[in-house]
Amino acid sequence: MGILFGTDGIRGLANKYPINCEIALQTGRAIGFFTKENGYSSVIIGKDTRISGDMLESALAAGVASTGMDVLLAGIIPTPGVAYLCSIAQNVGAGIVISASHNPYQDNGIKIFKHGGEKLSDKQENKIEDYILNQKNVPQGNVGKITVISDSLKQYADFLLTKFPFGKLNTRLKLIIDCSNGAASKISHIVFNDKLFDTQFIFDSPDGKNINQACGSQHTKKLQKRVCREKADLGLAFDGDADRLIAVDENGNVITGDRILAICAKFAKQKGDLHQNTVVSTIMSNIGLDEMLDNHGIQHIKSNVGDRKVLEQMKKSGAVIGGEDSGHIIFLDSHTTGDGLLCALKLIEVMLETKKTLSSLAAVMTVYPQVLKNIDVPEFLPDLLKKKLIADTIKEVECKLEGKGRVLIRYSGTQPLLRVMVEGPDQDLIDRYCDIICDSIKAAIKKEL
Repeated sequence: MGILFGTDGIRGLANKYPINCEIALQTGRAIGFFTKENGYSSVIIGKDTRISGDMLESALAAGVASTGMDVLLAGIIPTPGVAYLCSIAQNVGAGIVISASHNPYQDNGIKIFKHGGEKLSDKQENKIEDYILNQKNVPQGNVGKITVISDSLKQYADFLLTKFPFGKLNTRLKLIIDCSNGAASKISHIVFNDKLFDTQFIFDSPDGKNINQACGSQHTKKLQKRVCREKADLGLAFDGDADRLIAVDENGNVITGDRILAICAKFAKQKGDLHQNTVVSTIMSNIGLDEMLDNHGIQHIKSNVGDRKVLEQMKKSGAVIGGEDSGHIIFLDSHTTGDGLLCALKLIEVMLETKKTLSSLAAVMTVYPQVLKNIDVPEFLPDLLKKKLIADTIKEVECKLEGKGRVLIRYSGTQPLLRVMVEGPDQDLIDRYCDIICDSIKAAIKKEL
């Protein structure tokens, strides 16, 4: 990671460095030069529903146009929608998404796709970061135009529905969809329409400040209750930019990304569509996914955290299914990036083809108890994982787990946090072990301050 870029673009508190108008303008200019150098003439910009999105959109668009590149505004659209638009337009050299994903409305971010709809490589991010921080503005002879793509959502919705093999259903599944008051709020009505499904939508009225507020993929309790009350077949929860999906089965149980991977991998193998007989997940995936894939003779590759890292391993291995427990799921034979709405359609396809409930499908994988806690860490502190107190505590916990669990500690790529995960056979036990590790980290922080 560089100075500005984390695991998924540039993130921060809106209207403060680095998510302010000045950096947005310079970022737009840098992406304009990047686009020009690669022989393209335009850049697409999309956003989620945050109140700060319009401000950042204006600054980014001005920066791009100042380099002579044209700007195409896609409006409020899911992140994977921008990736799709980048993949079909010949003259588009980059796509920018203004979103902080599952974070609260006060945050925002800038994600970048290159031509073809894939996220930038580390090398390309470093080049753009160098433009932002070190290059002086060189006056250009031409100024680009800024125009609106009037049918961006229709184009994207049409694409999604081509990936769903049912044009008409004799029996419509009853769905409850939580749009997180985000980018899925409008397009979900188009994709999960009443010709195919019996759908009820919740949290689909964004006001600029209610995105991800006690709703969406991070907060599913209200969706769970609604599914049970309405006796629905399935609940679907997206995050703010709709590149994540968390599902809820007919009994109100949460089905996270690892179990969605397990369900879709088993189905793909049965159909002969699991290329290279391989699934990619991250080091954060549940031990239960390891066991399930091993029991079904499927190779399991683990990447570092981040859907970009998952995609890199998928391309290296030839895998077409990969993702994260957080709900970023990539179907590489259908799209270039993780897509919550596409994942929902794929999951529904499995339910319809197998004629099974989601709870019965999810039983293919046993989920080991897991606890994840975040600790605020001042950014100026040295690497705490090298501290003897913390290292010794981790070793002690790992010994007590006796190979029947694991400990994983990492810095967040998007926030000043240290994430502590403990996994094992007993919830009370791992809760206690996690607290022990967290206490050692807090003691180390206190010593440094």
